[in-house]
Amino acid sequence: MNGKKIVIDAGHGGSDPGATGNIIEKEYNLKIANYIYNRLKEFGVPVAITRTTDEYISPNDRVKRILNAFGNNNDVIVLSNHLNAGGGTGAEVVYALRNNDTLSKLILEELSKEGQSIRKWYQRRLPSDPSKDYYFIHRNTGRTEPVLIEYGFVDNAKDANFIKNNWQDLAEATVRAILTYIGVPYDKVGENSIYVVKSGDSLYSIAKKFNVSVDSLKSANNLQNNLIRINQKLVIPGFTDNTNSNINYIVQRGDTLYSIASKYNTTINDIKTLNNLTSNILSIGQNLKIPAKKEEIIIDENMPISNYTVKVGDTISTIADNYNISVTDLINYNNLTDYELYVGQILKIPTIKENNNVYIVKRGDTLYSIARQFNTTIDNLKRLNNLDGNNLQIGQTLIIEEVPTNNTYIVKRGDTLYSIARELNTTVNELKRLNNLNSNIISINQELKY
Repeated sequence: MNGKKIVIDAGHGGSDPGATGNIIEKEYNLKIANYIYNRLKEFGVPVAITRTTDEYISPNDRVKRILNAFGNNNDVIVLSNHLNAGGGTGAEVVYALRNNDTLSKLILEELSKEGQSIRKWYQRRLPSDPSKDYYFIHRNTGRTEPVLIEYGFVDNAKDANFIKNNWQDLAEATVRAILTYIGVPYDKVGENSIYVVKSGDSLYSIAKKFNVSVDSLKSANNLQNNLIRINQKLVIPGFTDNTNSNINYIVQRGDTLYSIASKYNTTINDIKTLNNLTSNILSIGQNLKIPAKKEEIIIDENMPISNYTVKVGDTISTIADNYNISVTDLINYNNLTDYELYVGQILKIPTIKENNNVYIVKRGDTLYSIARQFNTTIDNLKRLNNLDGNNLQIGQTLIIEEVPTNNTYIVKRGDTLYSIARELNTTVNELKRLNNLNSNIISINQELKY
């Protein structure tokens, strides 16, 4: 990650609305800034934000907040989010006289992939002293690397409508540009915590599907009402990210480290260690990584098992981790009296998945999540297991039968896995899984299953 830290700035706010027209600048500056902040936190990038609410900040105080976040250093990137006015159209980025244009170009390239027209990237000088930057966000922020992003024009109806309906995609584009610039792979954290709204969805149905509250959905996505639209991307608070076995949790009003630790069966110290917290103070909207605990297995005579022969260097802990079970379960299942093992010892392993046809239900599982994991359908699961309803029990054994997909997509010039995933309403990780891809590289005329 080359040591870079990011400060996210939501331009204007409070009594200063910024540019006004078909939409109000300060409102979308805040939405975009909060989105970028939460996404960078998911990737483990050191990040701070100047404001998370609709408050007025004077130029001097804004600069202080920026410099106090990570110090006055050239490894600090400042993203100042704005909307433009003046009758033009498209996005532009202004960078400081002391910096080069690499980041600015990356941001505009990613914004263009989302369908926004591009104006230019440039530097602007103070007329009274051309040796200085025009904007205070460049001029007064020391040695940091600030860029001022204008996502479009509020007084242009086409631009304003595009921003209103696609601000999350524009914010995600900026996230991709930043990650590329600082050397963090974009697929390090997939879109497992992102849900794309489909026809017939409501906030209530989505909240119910992921076992979260409507209020937490609104808070995590900075929604002021219950209105959502098809293809809108929603951050799901507290949704498990299967790529790193942690849970991404958005702090809600009234949360404490104690209440969150209790909810997820972990400890305050574990949460603080994982998130590099030095105190117990939390802020609403803060993104926390929660260490996911392995579920205790309910052992019964019908549970599928496999045998494992202990090798040199094995420990109870490493074997348990390899088979995604807890140390306690491994000890209890084998009637061990201590943690000592010997080479050649045979251990029984309670198998959660065997030959892709048996699955043991874990906490948080639904028929939908299991069907998606094993490339099958809810109806097929219910038929194979004689289920009358959608209710499951922890420890329940399900027979799994994969349903081969007949859907294929032929890669065209200019396609990326990200653009194809968006078009097909799926995720990059799902495309890679279905097609056994080890990287994001694809070729023209390649046939992809989806």
